[in-house]
Amino acid sequence: MNPLLQVRARGQQVWLDNLSRTLLNEGQLAKMIAEDGVDGVTTNPAIFHKAIAGGRYYEDDLAALRQQALDAEARYEGLVIPDVQRACDLLRPTWERSGGNAGYVSLEVSPALAHDAAGTVAAGVRLKQAVARDNLLIKVPATPAGLDAIEQLVGRGVSVNVTLMFSLAHVDAVADAYLRGLQRLRQAGGDVRAVMSVASLFLSRVDTLIDKQLDELGGDALALRGKAAVAMAKLAYQKYRERFHGAAFADLRALGARPQYMLWASTGTKNPAYSDLLYVEPLIGAETVNTLPDATLAALRDHGKVGATLADDAAAARSAFDALAALGIDMTAAGERLQREGLAQFEDAFAQLLQLTA
Repeated sequence: MNPLLQVRARGQQVWLDNLSRTLLNEGQLAKMIAEDGVDGVTTNPAIFHKAIAGGRYYEDDLAALRQQALDAEARYEGLVIPDVQRACDLLRPTWERSGGNAGYVSLEVSPALAHDAAGTVAAGVRLKQAVARDNLLIKVPATPAGLDAIEQLVGRGVSVNVTLMFSLAHVDAVADAYLRGLQRLRQAGGDVRAVMSVASLFLSRVDTLIDKQLDELGGDALALRGKAAVAMAKLAYQKYRERFHGAAFADLRALGARPQYMLWASTGTKNPAYSDLLYVEPLIGAETVNTLPDATLAALRDHGKVGATLADDAAAARSAFDALAALGIDMTAAGERLQREGLAQFEDAFAQLLQLTA
């Protein structure tokens, strides 16, 4: 069996971390959904910059948009919203079959709003209305302002993909914001069953940073290289199980509210010395999502080894974290640094994107 379908059989969704008109117009996305069981799509400013800069299939629409009295951001949205709608439509049968647990496409609010809660809420509501698809997730970063926006958006019945999480502290804060949002929605008389959320924990960037710190320490510390991110993900899954299958969520679960799935992001291996499936094979488990760039998805299809691995080695994951702490490596501080750097990268990509549509 196709390893991607084996992953799905283990209860994990595989999403494609890419979207372009080439994938849509030439049928590749439809094929991945039909043959590989791809259950969703994630996007970000860097992905759309690459798609539009490539030029194919966008030139005529961009030329038409430039004839209108629109700013660069409105032109960008005029290009990508139809792509997001088409991807949503391709995944609509998946969404329907799963009862709303799968089949989503993510669209990010402007990174310029990362520290503006009110602006993020307004943009999220506006984008939801513009796309007008039930299986859309609005991407919001896990910044302090973003946490406020997540609570407000969920409280308004908006489904959310929380992005730029790099630590267990981020995992806790994001889950708390989601739960507060669900309670808001419940108290307002809204339907908690209509909301979906995923919490995107970025992995490869964590190892890139922590490995540098381990290299500087040398000696026995080198044995921990390439282990921090997988250990973090396994501990995050433990937290997920305790929170969303425990007493704290019982009342909301009884009303049909969905748990906030953990989503493994930044899963393309950056260190060529490591397995190309380092952030896939050890992290397969029920009620999770792994979003894969094209090359990692192809690697999984070609030579992936699939098992229910996510719940394994929890003690080893805790031991690795304890060992990092004993070396003076502060994973929470590392997460804050990586979030700042990740946001800066998305801001740069978005600025470049708006230069294309100016």
